Amino acid sequence: MKEGWEAVIGMEIHAQLATETKIFCGCATSFGHDPNSNTCPVCLGLPGALPVLNEMVVEYGAKAALALGLNINETSVFSRKNYFYPDLPKGYQISQYDKPFSSDGQLTIMTSERDESGRAVDWRPLTIHIIRMHLEEDAGKNVHEGLPETDKYSYIDLNRAGTPLGEIVTAPDFRSSWQAYDYVNHVRRVLQWVGASDADMEKGNLRCEANVSVRKIGQEEFNNKVELKNLNSVRFMQKAIEYEIERQIAAHEAGEGVAQETRLWDEKNNRTRVMRSKEDAHDYRYFPEPDLQPLVVTPEFIAQMKAEMPELPDAMRDRFIETYGLSFADASLIVGDKALAEYYEKTAQASGNPRTSANFILSELLRELNNSGKTAAASPVPAENLAALIKTLDAGKINNNQAKEVLVEMFASGRSAAEVISAKGFEQISDPAAIAAIIDEVINGNPNQVNAYRGGNDKLFGFFVGQVMKASQGKANPKIVNELLKSKL
Repeated sequence: MKEGWEAVIGMEIHAQLATETKIFCGCATSFGHDPNSNTCPVCLGLPGALPVLNEMVVEYGAKAALALGLNINETSVFSRKNYFYPDLPKGYQISQYDKPFSSDGQLTIMTSERDESGRAVDWRPLTIHIIRMHLEEDAGKNVHEGLPETDKYSYIDLNRAGTPLGEIVTAPDFRSSWQAYDYVNHVRRVLQWVGASDADMEKGNLRCEANVSVRKIGQEEFNNKVELKNLNSVRFMQKAIEYEIERQIAAHEAGEGVAQETRLWDEKNNRTRVMRSKEDAHDYRYFPEPDLQPLVVTPEFIAQMKAEMPELPDAMRDRFIETYGLSFADASLIVGDKALAEYYEKTAQASGNPRTSANFILSELLRELNNSGKTAAASPVPAENLAALIKTLDAGKINNNQAKEVLVEMFASGRSAAEVISAKGFEQISDPAAIAAIIDEVINGNPNQVNAYRGGNDKLFGFFVGQVMKASQGKANPKIVNELLKSKL
């Protein structure tokens, strides 16, 4: 960012809640069906059809709110948000406005700027004020044929109309595109962690928008903001914000000013482009939804939701660092996926060696999982079996390279560590007498090298280690080999 300027960024995330049916009717929310097949009079907005609130929306909304540090309001009100687009069959969206489901949250995330290669350089905490998370229905989807400049036809798919959303709105607390990037990834993870949303951007069940403006450092008032929409990946969002920051700084310095408008990210040309002028709240003519009573939740319901909350990933990361001695980087990688975190903890406890468990999971196991397209939840090597392999390694029965080879075979075959070790003949020789006999043979067979070593050529020690390992077919315990060789030489 150009010196003397700062970015001011607020984020809005629309997360589809993980219900099987829509927010006000019984149509399925599943993905990939034929266009307009999951519809009914309610979500099509036909005259006389009345909405009925899906109870599971409230439960998932509560879990999402608690995971994000929001306060659940005992009374909230649904409102009509009036606007006219082809994918909004009623001509209004049932949403919430002045009395949202949850509000006034504090969320602390870990964030870092990146170097030119995109590598994080300095992780530090950032506390964000989340203004609200309200409940609403989604609109349908416009499908355009051809490039934006050559559209010939547009089609409407209303399968998505009426799916339940939690809209999460922050204060303008971000000062860089990478802070926004880390925030969205944090939200995705915690929503998945508590089961409130699949948060899969490829399927469109998590969408983010960024409100971006710039101002001179030291300036208190805000300049006009631009809303960036249709950001279908976190990386594209980061690129769009970065581009918009530079575009707005250049506009201000040229004396052109910045219009308050909505812009899209053109990933082909790596730039933003104008979509429409930005509406203000009064343009939507909000008023209470007359067909729905206020949503009232009891203190007992809120207490029950809090009691059902699992340990959240940041708390688990900190516990792994304190309890198992992991680095911040390793603990963060492990808690990036709930199934992986659970797998690690089972392995660490069963093996009694948390550090080696982390090493094998983050290097060897994740490589095999990624190559096979599997997740930790579907690993063909159960945590108990990996723990047994690590215990065998710690007992000195196999060496580290052999353990890695055994894990690959365990993953491919589903066999236990003991079965693979036996089949490969990897049982390590740890009997000092047996190793001493091999060392004696090597020393007796290499008198010139022995004299050279005793004459001061210390580098020959590696030669003797190699000869002993070769004579033992790689089965001799390296630690014992080193100790006895030093003694005998």
